[in-house]
Amino acid sequence: METAELVFLPSLGVGHLVSTLKFITQFLDRDHRFSATILLMKPPFALTPTAGNSDPPPPTSTPRIRYIHLPCPPDPPPIQILHKSVENYFSLYVESYKSLVKNAIVDLAVPVAGLVLDVFCTSMIDVGDELGINSYIFLTSGAGFLGLMFHLEARDRLVGVEFDKSEADSIIPCFTHSVPMGSLPQFAFNGDGGFSSMAKQARKLKESKGIIINTFAELHQPSVWSSLSEDGIPPIYTVGPVLDLESENRPTPDEKQSREIKGWLDNQPPSSVVFLCFGSWGCFSQPQVMEIANGLESSGVRFLWSLRSPPPPHKQLEPPSDYADVDDVLPAGFQERVKGKGRVCGWVRQVDVLAHRAIGGFVSHCGWNSILESIWHAVPLAAWPQYAEQQINAFELVRELGLAVEMKIDYHRDCGYLVSADQIERAVRCLIDGDDAEEMRKRMKEASEKSREALVHGGSSYTSFGNLIDNMMASFV
Repeated sequence: METAELVFLPSLGVGHLVSTLKFITQFLDRDHRFSATILLMKPPFALTPTAGNSDPPPPTSTPRIRYIHLPCPPDPPPIQILHKSVENYFSLYVESYKSLVKNAIVDLAVPVAGLVLDVFCTSMIDVGDELGINSYIFLTSGAGFLGLMFHLEARDRLVGVEFDKSEADSIIPCFTHSVPMGSLPQFAFNGDGGFSSMAKQARKLKESKGIIINTFAELHQPSVWSSLSEDGIPPIYTVGPVLDLESENRPTPDEKQSREIKGWLDNQPPSSVVFLCFGSWGCFSQPQVMEIANGLESSGVRFLWSLRSPPPPHKQLEPPSDYADVDDVLPAGFQERVKGKGRVCGWVRQVDVLAHRAIGGFVSHCGWNSILESIWHAVPLAAWPQYAEQQINAFELVRELGLAVEMKIDYHRDCGYLVSADQIERAVRCLIDGDDAEEMRKRMKEASEKSREALVHGGSSYTSFGNLIDNMMASFV
């Protein structure tokens, strides 16, 4: 039998790309009848003088994967749209790749079993339909976020207007608790294209042959799965947790710093250290850094803090970087006062730190990859979301699942206010020795065990993965 080719079109974000690459390698390891082609779009800001690079992903040990780097699109959207809505801009940017994606698939000159698209790439379903190829969505976020997207689509269809921050808490079918306006992503309030573009993406999701989610069935409340079983929603396949535990698809950190951090953690008591890390785009203003430092110092809790520098004003679209000297932004004498109990570092392999026995809590931006890594290693979280869908992730963790304490779940990075040192002190203390700390650790341990059980033969994700493969092959033969 000929090999079944899968064509993947991931989104441009690091978190999206890392989990997509890992899913692909797991897919090909699971069934040797498949091979994969990954179409890589250029970052839109490669069209500007301040652009970052578009380096290829790191090499993979799987020979049945090939990468195709697509050129810049012929007619990208005006950059002015970006200033009104990031979501709308990226949706239009991806849509401008339609002809290039179609030509790349045709040029493969092999039978294609499926087109697997990121949630921001649903416009490419039209390309699949034109070529007679089934399209699937790979969602790098959780099932709760998917339920919210379908709720946004229903509101857009029935009401035709975005949310307003003055509205009362909203009843969203996928959640058992009413959702405060502050826990909705910023695009839910954006009348300049953010709300409507995400509602459009949700409508297009319903045209796919299936939605693959990087989660496991046991993590979410039954209300999530009930809302996702409504008429018109395609089959759902849970295949997670898909984790890059070996960090093989991540940049290499400062190895000297990594050894020093490991040595420092080795000397800390078990489950005693709070780890603060905020993802590939996580950074704070200097006043907020001061509040974090003061809160940590006042708490007396052991900590490891990955502190990154915001980009300069003229390069706001570039990711954070490490400080040349963190003492420049910390309170005077801070590192000397916390020496032995606390440590400040630059970028680190987050999953390696979470795996260490000394880590007892994780202050996180609540990106989905970070949540799954924390669950896998049974580390309770303090939720401090920053952007994108992280607010609704934080809401689900704190209110629905009881796997996190609240730092500030309605925080938005551009909100203009500070999370106080008192709030930070209270949250990190709750993680280590709060009244509910032991019970939360127990719940997180149970979730961790279920995440691992889901992946073994007979587990929910293992079985769902098999159903996905069967569906793809049945359509391909």
